[in-house]
Amino acid sequence: MADVRIFRDRVTLRLDKGVADVRLARPEQLNALDGPMFDALAEAIAAIPNSGAHAVVLSGEGRGFCAGLDKAMFAQMQAGERPSGIPTDLAERTHGDANLPQHVATGWRSLDVPVIAAVHGVAFGGGLQIALGADIRIVAPDARLGLFEMRWGLVPDMGAMALLPALMRDDDLRDVLYTGREFDGQEARAMGIATRLSPDPLAAALDMAGAIARSSPAAMRAAKRLVNLGSGSIAAILKAESEEQQKLIGGPDQRDAIAALLARR
Repeated sequence: MADVRIFRDRVTLRLDKGVADVRLARPEQLNALDGPMFDALAEAIAAIPNSGAHAVVLSGEGRGFCAGLDKAMFAQMQAGERPSGIPTDLAERTHGDANLPQHVATGWRSLDVPVIAAVHGVAFGGGLQIALGADIRIVAPDARLGLFEMRWGLVPDMGAMALLPALMRDDDLRDVLYTGREFDGQEARAMGIATRLSPDPLAAALDMAGAIARSSPAAMRAAKRLVNLGSGSIAAILKAESEEQQKLIGGPDQRDAIAALLARR
């Protein structure tokens, strides 16, 4: 019988045959990130090591993977308030080398088992950065992705700057970062963000995870440790992200950017 856990009514974890099926479970808001969602993701990451999982599948319920930061938080920023659920001091390292928002993305890399993200619908901003934290990303061809932070007068600060340079050409990275434009799964594959494409990413991810779970757990853990050695330390990049974001968030330029964007909508 499968073991099911629910974290703060935001994330579910279903363990079956060595596969931890982790799902963002706020479908009516396209799994947008709010304070409880950040906490729930951190709790799910913490639960994996003692769960008996040999592989993890990370997905979103409903029409999309994750739409990024909840719009209510942007309204708080526009009013000059610190968004609820966001650390007061982003530069403080509360989770190893990371703060909480960075940890819910990069924490998947710290797990000693493979993590496969199944991306459908939308993966915007922080949602895309969470998917980047997985070892492998299986993406629907018509999925919509983007790092929209620049539109809101911000920079990506949940690990994108640490994770993307290993996946993308430098000019492609600058393109999607500077413009904040949307791109689909097929372009994500061409740029290196998507590992493979599938019309049913979740089914494909579960199949892959099942195959991984049937392999030697010790060998798989060793393989992930070896691969991670090539990534180098991301502590300095994570800290730099936080310091830059700390200067931007809630400032006059960022508030103007939000007001302009909301006016156009």
